[in-house]
Amino acid sequence: MSQPPALAGPELVAGIDEAGRGPLAGPVCAAAVILHPSRVPEGLDDSKRLTEATREALAPEIQGSARAWALAWASPVEIDRLNILEATLLAMRRAVWMLQLTPTLALVDGNRCPAGLPCVARALVGGDALEPAISAASILAKVARDREMRRLDAEHPQYGFGRHKGYGTREHLAALERLGPCAIHRRSFAPVRALLHLDQGSDQDPRPR
Repeated sequence: MSQPPALAGPELVAGIDEAGRGPLAGPVCAAAVILHPSRVPEGLDDSKRLTEATREALAPEIQGSARAWALAWASPVEIDRLNILEATLLAMRRAVWMLQLTPTLALVDGNRCPAGLPCVARALVGGDALEPAISAASILAKVARDREMRRLDAEHPQYGFGRHKGYGTREHLAALERLGPCAIHRRSFAPVRALLHLDQGSDQDPRPR
């Protein structure tokens, strides 16, 4: 892994969050955001509390005003190989390393921090509603992942990904039963694994990949 860029200031706090841990299909997306202290967009909050229209309006404002921001992904294959927690931490680590500025502190939504960061990290449960930088990361990750699922919907139009974004809705489960899994489904998740007749006693596909 390449060395991080030189520190650019005494206090560079990066907020880290993800979108897409729960769905049955598609990648997980992580975002890292270093806000400019005098240019914090109004209305930042946990992305789940905001409407889609509000998130879409805030995302370019965050990107245009932040000191640095980055998006990173973990694929369905990586999710199946590592498990969803480790794949999420991997995406978070990638996002921090992609920042154009090296943070002095990473505030991570949740109760776990990824290893291998170029700075000190602290987990903050409920941080997406408490810390503006994490809220901003939450919004960017959610907007990016929703857009990706709409793009994937064009490749797999029978499943309705553009509407449910891969979550286990009644519509999605019915499509799974009717069509079986497609290339972007997470084979280690129970509803998908059951259709593939995999081991029902494990949360992960035990077969080597």
